[in-house]
Amino acid sequence: MRRYVSEVLGTFAVIFCGTGAIVINQESHGAITHVGIAITFGLIVTSMIYAFGPISGAHFNPAVSIAFTAARKFPVRELLPYVLSQLLGAVLASATLRFLFPANALLGATLPAGSELQSFVLEFILTYFLMLVIMNVAYGSKEQGLFAGVAIGGVVLLEAMFAGPICGASMNPTRSFSPALLSGHLEHLWLYLVAPTLGALAAVFTWQFLTQPATAAEATKASL
Repeated sequence: MRRYVSEVLGTFAVIFCGTGAIVINQESHGAITHVGIAITFGLIVTSMIYAFGPISGAHFNPAVSIAFTAARKFPVRELLPYVLSQLLGAVLASATLRFLFPANALLGATLPAGSELQSFVLEFILTYFLMLVIMNVAYGSKEQGLFAGVAIGGVVLLEAMFAGPICGASMNPTRSFSPALLSGHLEHLWLYLVAPTLGALAAVFTWQFLTQPATAAEATKASL
């Protein structure tokens, strides 16, 4: 139960602070700025990883949970409770923002600035590299693990910085689902559910290929 509560709280914090920065930026006529929004997302992800990582693993993202399950690093029986916990935390965050800012139309929802295909490809690539970093710091050396929060939060910040104005840089189905649900803007939601999940799964297969034990022939060739 503690793991599920951690996922609820961590996801709530990520969505509340991240999409809250978008909402407050709109309400304050740009006081936070796009750069500030990207930094907010990066910092809250970093903070929550260190806060809840030892308890739940700090997924806060169904695409991450699904990818860990596909990599056989996370039990299948825990997948649904984790996803439900993440959805609950996200919906509570967007509901809180709706209560605080009832006149805001989007609540930080992700909407493509261009075509759906453009945003789909961007979301796939962004989540692919995010998940690749997650896999390597989670299952790399002990030293890598110590900097997991900084590395993962840094990728979120970087990708939100340059891709946010085009696709929203969601990289997380719950991050898009809850504001879309509470604002009623469901028209592009499918791509923010599908693209990050496919990107995360693709990263797992890449990670498995890169980290598989070397064959005898490869080891011999590398030593020459």
